[in-house]
This record gives sequence, C-alpha cells and structure tokens, in this order.
Amino acid sequence: MPAFALKLLRQTGIFCDPSVSIEYQYLAKQHVLRGRESGGAAGHVGAYCGFVDSRGEPLSWLSRVETVGRNGIHAVAVAPELVRIHAFRNGQTYELIVTRHVLKFKSEGARPTLENSILFHGLHGTLPLESSNEEIDQQGEPLPLFYTRSGEPLTIPEIFRNGVIHAVAGSRCSGCRHCHVMKPGAELITASLEEGRP
Repeated sequence: MPAFALKLLRQTGIFCDPSVSIEYQYLAKQHVLRGRESGGAAGHVGAYCGFVDSRGEPLSWLSRVETVGRNGIHAVAVAPELVRIHAFRNGQTYELIVTRHVLKFKSEGARPTLENSILFHGLHGTLPLESSNEEIDQQGEPLPLFYTRSGEPLTIPEIFRNGVIHAVAGSRCSGCRHCHVMKPGAELITASLEEGRP
C-alpha cells in the first residue's frame, strides 16, 4: 500500500496486516504458511485482508482472535498455500489486490522460500452507480468496478468473486470485530453444535 494509505490507517486506528509468514510444524515436520485476517473501517476509510484457498473457498481459521480494540486482527489461518485478498477503501474509491502464496522447495531438508504471484490488481475502483448504504443493505455488498488505463473493464477472477465481496464488505465494516472472509473449522462447528451454540 502507498505510504499515505498506511499513514491514514494508523491515524484512524485500523490495523490491517497483509503479511504472510513461513512457519515450521515440529510435530508434523513440515513447513506451512500463516496469515492473519484483519482490518475494518472508521469513517470514510477502511482496509481488510482475508484468505481463501486456490479454489476461492474460505479458509478455516486455526484460531479466532478477540482483541480488546476494534478494526484489528480477527483470526489466524495456517495452510500449505494461501490466496490473500486485500482491499483498501477511501470514501467510495477502492484498491484491490489478490495474490497467491506457495512454498517453493529448492532442495531436500532446506527451508523453503515464499513464492508470490499477483492474480488480480485493481486501482481506483468505484461502486456501480455510487451505490448508497441503503442499496447495499438491501441488495448485498456490490463489487467495485475496475478499469485498465485505456478504459477497458478489469474482470475479477470468478472463483475469487465471493471472497472479494466479503473483503470489500470488511473494508466498509465500521468498528469491525468479526471475520468476513475466513470461517471456523469443522471441529469448531461440531463443538458449537454439541454445546447448543449457533
């Protein structure tokens, strides 16, 4: 993100951490990737980062983080491969980047490196017809429209469309305290049902 955007997020108290790190699981004896879903909105500014798998399906979180503050870290995911969806909003203008992160092994026993690739990058996107908050509530979160420098439409890959919708919603969620993109793991859902929680 540009320096001015990072400064704006700090000033408004939004913590959005798009970093991806390589971690080692000693019990499983394998390397994995770790990402943190985070972000939210305050006034006319918002940023949100979430993770899906290579098919566009929401990742199951390893742990749900409930911080004292708002617009911070919401959950942690660990997986062999991550697709990161990162949205930034200033008023009705959006920046969006979708990136794929995989481990690259050069030799047996050596620590892998992180291989990153850009799947979509949209600048200065705007909502269709300047959608009002009332329209968003009734019809669901619309996707910003992005164009090339020559004015041609940029199409968000269909398999990541749902994840992008939720990340954009996160960038509009004032005082955010919940996950928009990732979901609880099957074992957490089962435990909740057994305890009678929704």
